Amino acid sequence: MEQTAPAAATLEMKDQVGVITMRHAPHNLLGGALTEAILSCLEQARGNGARALLLRSGLRHFSAGADPAVLSSAASSGTRMLSVSPTQFLAQFEACPLPIVAAVHGVCVGGGFELALACDFILAARSAKIGSVEVTIGINPLMGGIQRQAQRAGALRAKEMSMLGHRYDAETLERWNLINRVVDDDKLDDAAMAVAQELAHGPTLAHGITKQLAAIAVNQGMAAADAAMQELQKPMWASEDVKIGMASLMTNGPGLAKFVGR
Repeated sequence: MEQTAPAAATLEMKDQVGVITMRHAPHNLLGGALTEAILSCLEQARGNGARALLLRSGLRHFSAGADPAVLSSAASSGTRMLSVSPTQFLAQFEACPLPIVAAVHGVCVGGGFELALACDFILAARSAKIGSVEVTIGINPLMGGIQRQAQRAGALRAKEMSMLGHRYDAETLERWNLINRVVDDDKLDDAAMAVAQELAHGPTLAHGITKQLAAIAVNQGMAAADAAMQELQKPMWASEDVKIGMASLMTNGPGLAKFVGR
C-alpha cells in the first residue's frame, strides 16, 4: 500500500489561536513543500476563526534554512531564478492580518531565521542558536534578512551577521533588538502560547491595522504612515470591539474589556 507523506506543517486550533507546527523532517528546510504548507495553514486558520497565530516546530530544530536542492538548482542554472520564490512567500506571509508569534528553539538559521523575522513576535529558548549563515555557501540571505536586521539592529550588525555567518545565542540577539524575549527551554511553549492567547483575546481588527501602519512606517517612513492612518483606522471605529472597549472603560475602568474579534 502506498503511504502518504506526512504534512510539512499542520494546524491545530487552541481556543482562538491557530498553532502552526512545522514537521518537515529532518530540519524543516524551506522549499516548496514547507512554504506551501505554511501558507495553507495560514488560510485554514483564518477560515477557522483564528485571531492570532503561533508558529513553532515539532522537530529538534526550528529550521535549518533553505532546502539545498532548491539552491543547487538555481546555482547550476547560473541564474537567480528559484523554483520557490522567497520574496513571494515572504509577501504572502507578512500580508496575514493576524498577529503571528514565533517560538524558536534549537537551530534557527538562514531562511529559518528570516521566517522568524517575518513574524510579529519572537520568543526564543535560551539554548537556541540563531544566525544568517548563507555566506558559508557563497550567497547572502534571500528572504529579506539583511534589510530586516538593518532596520531593527542597524546596518553594522546586519553586515556582521550576513558577512561572518556566525551563530549567536538568543540573549545576544535580544540585546540587539532582533527577538522579543528569551525564556528557559522548558518554558518556551507555555510562554509563546501565553503571548498568542493575549493577542487572540485582543481587538483583532485593531491588531491588523497596527501591522499595516508599522509596515508603512518601516518601508515608507513616518509621514506616509501618518497620511495612511486615518483611512486605515476607519473600519476600527465601526467595529464591535471599539463599542465593547468604550463601554467597559466607562463601566469598569481600563484594561478589563472582553473583545470578540469583530
